[in-house]
Amino acid sequence: MTRSVVIVGGGTAGWLTATYLKAVLRDQVSVTLVESKNIPTIGVGEATFSTVRHFFEDLGLEEHEWMPECDATYKLAIRFENWRADGHCFYHPFERPRVVDGFSLADWWLHKRPSDRFDRDCSVLAALCDAHSSPRYLDGAMMEQDFVEDREDSMFRATPAGRTTQFPYAYHFDATRLAGFLTRFGVQRGVSHVLDDVTDVVLDEQGAIAHVLTKEHGPLSGDLYVDCTGFRGMLLNQALGVPFVSYQDTLPNDSAVALRVPTDMATRGIRPCTTATAQDAGWIWTIPLFGRLGTGYVYASDYCTPEKAERTLREFVGPTAEGLEANHIRMRIGRSERSWEKNCVAVGLSSGFVEPLESTGIFFIQNAVEQLVKHFPGDGDHEALRASYNRQVGRVMDGVREFLFLHYFAAARSDNQYWKDTKKRPVPDGLGERLEQWAARLPDQETVFPYFHGFEPYSYVAMILGLGGLSPQPLPVLASLDDAAARKELRSVRDQARTLVGRLPSQYDYVARLHARSSGPAVHGRS
Repeated sequence: MTRSVVIVGGGTAGWLTATYLKAVLRDQVSVTLVESKNIPTIGVGEATFSTVRHFFEDLGLEEHEWMPECDATYKLAIRFENWRADGHCFYHPFERPRVVDGFSLADWWLHKRPSDRFDRDCSVLAALCDAHSSPRYLDGAMMEQDFVEDREDSMFRATPAGRTTQFPYAYHFDATRLAGFLTRFGVQRGVSHVLDDVTDVVLDEQGAIAHVLTKEHGPLSGDLYVDCTGFRGMLLNQALGVPFVSYQDTLPNDSAVALRVPTDMATRGIRPCTTATAQDAGWIWTIPLFGRLGTGYVYASDYCTPEKAERTLREFVGPTAEGLEANHIRMRIGRSERSWEKNCVAVGLSSGFVEPLESTGIFFIQNAVEQLVKHFPGDGDHEALRASYNRQVGRVMDGVREFLFLHYFAAARSDNQYWKDTKKRPVPDGLGERLEQWAARLPDQETVFPYFHGFEPYSYVAMILGLGGLSPQPLPVLASLDDAAARKELRSVRDQARTLVGRLPSQYDYVARLHARSSGPAVHGRS
């Protein structure tokens, strides 16, 4: 049985891994994390999607214990601006369309076309985003309409492997503050924290890692090593030589520039969504935290220089950007051919990254560490476990690649060479056939990427109907059916959305209440 784990690298990936392993495996395994005092973390991953709630559940953490510490807010959707045309917007909400007479409400909507906004007609969350509403009442109770905690029969289910319930929200948080919070949380629960530089990775005669050499603490050894060294891939790619598989032929955005913008959020309000605003060579994210905005321009360096990207971002932010330090990031888009090689597992950016769109970076970390626990090695040969782990992790990233490619390919925007080229790039294997199927009927469980990758068919539907570049046809049979129940359900969505907007507090007011309840820097959770 593997008894000791050495994690190289801190930040979000390292501390999510360390705390999760310690919470699940407890005293059966010793966990050591070594990180440099001199290498800054990227610290940009400030948005998630709804599966992340399970991570905090597994640590035994309540929202009032960690959200104020991390400047966190709720995220109910992603808002896409200018992807179809300037001035147009739509939401990708964490909400499945309802089912009427055996057909998705999305199919009925496509048949009836009550307006040009599928999201607002079929989702209550779109209205909550527009109104800057909280998904919880001031007493902490969840909003109505089947968004009930831990109810197995909720119509709004998520799909992380082994999970059956979905929440209607994810989180935004300050990634640097989350790493600091998890550092304290992990150390209190027995994670050994070493602040030092790793200067070398020493291999044994079989080519596995024998130990890592640190500048001040000498050699550190374990049964299993976790590479959380970011895009460097110090252990997996550099020391063990695992090749990297690039996705840039289909996803060209390889750079980003980010700003942290101090903002009076009480005056501005906190819209409970990430906003992705299309630009000439990519898109700009806007993430509302409790005390500031996180914003950044994700762009393709073949179409835009870093200087132009920073200038574009500052103009987008306006006068408040003056004097703020910009963080320029070069991204490695793709995945390692194998994320587990010999006695080393890569988690986070060293494993892979498929650009920031749809906030999958933290999801990849969560999926990797959950799968590591499921495949945790015992005695003897681990080849079958490694192979199974590598298949699952690889398929998750390949599936996300396909879903993100769809965002650009299906966007109606084509006003310059960058956006024209998004329609000409090589289509990932299998997607071409699926696109043909989606022209005749909206995506369903049988026609999306066939392996778990975090996105259900409703996400594909929301993007296709929102982006406007494809022309899906309504199901012919619906013209022969009575649509009374569908019309009633569409009215019900509108009425329920109006009721919730009238009842729920603003997100700012609810999160301010969490801050007032917070007991400060103490870290709790289950022991």
